[in-house]
Amino acid sequence: MTKPPASTAHPASLATNVAIALNAVLAAVDNERPKVLCVRAEALGLPYGPFDPARHRTFEIGMREWVERQTKVSLGFIEQLYTFGDEGREAPAAALAGRKASERIISVGYLALAPGPSSTIAEDAVWRDWYGFFPWEDWRGGEPDVLRKRIISGLTDWAGSGRDKSIRLARINIAFGLDDIGWAEERTLDRYELMYEAGLVVEAWRDRAAAGLNGAPPASDAVLRQTGAPMISDHRRILATAIGRLRGKLKYRPVIFEMTPPEFTLLQLQRTVEAIVGFGFHKQNFRRTIEKSGFVQPTGETTQEAGGRPAALFRINREGLRERAASGLAIPRLRRAKD
Repeated sequence: MTKPPASTAHPASLATNVAIALNAVLAAVDNERPKVLCVRAEALGLPYGPFDPARHRTFEIGMREWVERQTKVSLGFIEQLYTFGDEGREAPAAALAGRKASERIISVGYLALAPGPSSTIAEDAVWRDWYGFFPWEDWRGGEPDVLRKRIISGLTDWAGSGRDKSIRLARINIAFGLDDIGWAEERTLDRYELMYEAGLVVEAWRDRAAAGLNGAPPASDAVLRQTGAPMISDHRRILATAIGRLRGKLKYRPVIFEMTPPEFTLLQLQRTVEAIVGFGFHKQNFRRTIEKSGFVQPTGETTQEAGGRPAALFRINREGLRERAASGLAIPRLRRAKD
């Protein structure tokens, strides 16, 4: 048998050690605020832990075990989100048990949904409003102040400082819906990554310092935190990916009903969807769409809503969900006010 050329051999000294981390984004809506379950470390982070092939038959089993161990919360609906393996993405590295300094971390992220925040959680676990990490994503009260005052101006300055100015400006316009392109709510990750590149978030300067790169942030830590609270490692990037996935998925799968209580009014359902996508809808259009969808059915009961008017209660139509499992909600486009 002919030996392969020497150039194709990979000496053990050049082998890359890999550690597999499991991360979970557990999302719920509470009083019209979208919440994510976090754990406390040197900063807030997502529940995470190493995959142990000797103990975990699958990634999902390992992920469920880590979440329950760290937070005391048992997961229901979950799906694999993404595998994050870019070199250097773990800087500064999450404190994985038994991890060697030379190991490259590959993170397998999962998205989990719940009908509400669990009240029983571990001492080091906490539910946080995800708009605290991404304040520019919540348009329910109009265009966020931080978007024009800090983000767009900062990105424009960054674009002008590079040789690839036209490419940078095009990326900014697409991600933030400028020049009549229109805001696309599912581009959450694109927006965060642009801000990271431009040095507009705390993690960008923290990671540069950890890598031994020169340069100082253009603003104080307090000013940088106006663009959202930081998270450990690249957990804010993972969370941005999960938010974008969930927002997009609402349009082609009835996953919103994994996040509703057993009974609800149509207004409560609308407010839940609006909390996730980050902007408001026309009430009557939403009501007509839901009533025709086959996803819900009336209970025959009513409840008092704000203002004292009785509102019909609905529940999930399980048969309708099975029949239209490949359908979602008609999410309108955000109508942005003209300058």
